Amino acid sequence: PAVNGSEEQTEGQRATLECSTPYVCPWGDIALHWEGYDPRVTEVAEHVQLDTGGVGHRVTLSSSLSWKDHSKKLLCAVSSGSRRASTEVVLRVRHAPKDTQVSLSPSSGNIGVGDAVTMSCQVGSSHPPVTGYRWYKDGVAVGTERVLALPAVRRQDHGRYRCEARNAVGTAVSPDVTLRVFSAEISASPAAEVLEGTATTLSCDVPGREGHPEELSYAWYKNGAWLKEGPAHTLLFPAVTAGDAGYYSCQVTNSQGSDTAQAIGLSVTYPPRIPTLELFQETEGGRRVIMRCAVDSHPPATLVIERDGAVLATNGAQVAPRPRLGVTASRNSLRLEIRDAGPRDSGKYGCTASNVHGSASATKVLVTRAAELRIQPSAEVTEGTAVTLSCAGTGDTAGEPLYAWYRNGRRLQESSFPTLQFPSVRGDDAGAFQCQIRSGNGTETSETVALRVLYPPRQPALSSLLQSHGGRLGIIQCSVESDPESNLTLRRGDHVIACSRGCPQAATSPRIRVTGSYNRLEVEIRDVVVEDEGIYMCQAGNSQGSTSATVDFQA
Repeated sequence: PAVNGSEEQTEGQRATLECSTPYVCPWGDIALHWEGYDPRVTEVAEHVQLDTGGVGHRVTLSSSLSWKDHSKKLLCAVSSGSRRASTEVVLRVRHAPKDTQVSLSPSSGNIGVGDAVTMSCQVGSSHPPVTGYRWYKDGVAVGTERVLALPAVRRQDHGRYRCEARNAVGTAVSPDVTLRVFSAEISASPAAEVLEGTATTLSCDVPGREGHPEELSYAWYKNGAWLKEGPAHTLLFPAVTAGDAGYYSCQVTNSQGSDTAQAIGLSVTYPPRIPTLELFQETEGGRRVIMRCAVDSHPPATLVIERDGAVLATNGAQVAPRPRLGVTASRNSLRLEIRDAGPRDSGKYGCTASNVHGSASATKVLVTRAAELRIQPSAEVTEGTAVTLSCAGTGDTAGEPLYAWYRNGRRLQESSFPTLQFPSVRGDDAGAFQCQIRSGNGTETSETVALRVLYPPRQPALSSLLQSHGGRLGIIQCSVESDPESNLTLRRGDHVIACSRGCPQAATSPRIRVTGSYNRLEVEIRDVVVEDEGIYMCQAGNSQGSTSATVDFQA
């Protein structure tokens, strides 16, 4: 059979194909028909011509073709009994791209910042072939290739994507596909720096959190330490305090994994607290008074030290330098040094701290001691050293001053000489010394200064005692005078019995009990036997020397 009609059709238009033979057998069983069409949308008409005008048999197929008919095969067949002949027609239906989809890779698991992602625009059918593509993200054009490649995903790449495929017939658009970037980020409201007492909220979000297909879990951390965990993506501070300041991070978890947000610093501003004002008077090497004012505040405070309304020091605007004053400033700290301090510097001093949120102040009274006691060559010497104690006043004295010396609160002597000398100091000379200067203008008293004399142990005091009440108990006691403290060792022959500071080489026995204290050792021997008798030696030693004593213990 012969087929007439165009094999290239356009979707939606009516197409007609004619199958024919140039003969007719009215009384035969020859059949001519179409095969492979959809009878629901196709009309078939048969026409036989047998007259003087001609002879022929035609079967006409008329159908409205769709894109699904593209590449379909139709057969025009003629048969007679068991014999059969046919002609094949392959339909070419011109249509716009169909069944357009976006293929996302990877298709499972969390996609994090920095991951590589590709999206392919897949077309189920297109005739003629697709000639161009266009990608859209949230309605904005972002690409023109079949494959949209994101080699390193960013947080802002999260969104709804679709692709558009076109050919000469028309255009098709895919359904939206959501690219979910699983990336946690913290934000602060109203700001990351707030005034103390402000209601503050920290929010931990992943893009598309509200439309996320599964429940998320949030773990909060402050300065690396765990705070709380649960479904809440916010951390609330109804009235933030200075103690709430710090670095906060959160970890968001779903069934595919987790992501930790970069920490955000929460800064809490507040007015200055009450300043700490400290006064120090130094007498060694010169008469100095040091004042230190420190405060807690954010932002840093301007500190001012004043006396009687006169500004002496500040960490803000420069103050004209004064001859005896030295100023050192750092963050929230101010140091004032007064050299050659004397009674004229006594009085009430104040420190005021202020920032944009408020101010606070503190005061302290300075009472300077006019007399100064110095020890040469040092306040700590070895026995036998020549030591001189000097008493110096302000020089503002009327007449010949008298110098009185005190040790441990007891008066030693008074004279017109400002020194107390020990040509060869002994351990007994150690103590807490003071000097007092009396003149027509009054009395000046120094601070107490300690003199320490280092000396070797004196002869130990060693005694023994035997008690027979409730059992035979022997007690050996050894004590000594020395500075620094001595280590006391009790020996019997070549055997070490005990030490006041402990000694691993000592012989252990359940009958022996040792008690040690400063420069004293006591040894108890229970259930004394004859073998415990003998000569016991107590050795005492420190960094200055050593000595010993013996006792004959009789059972």
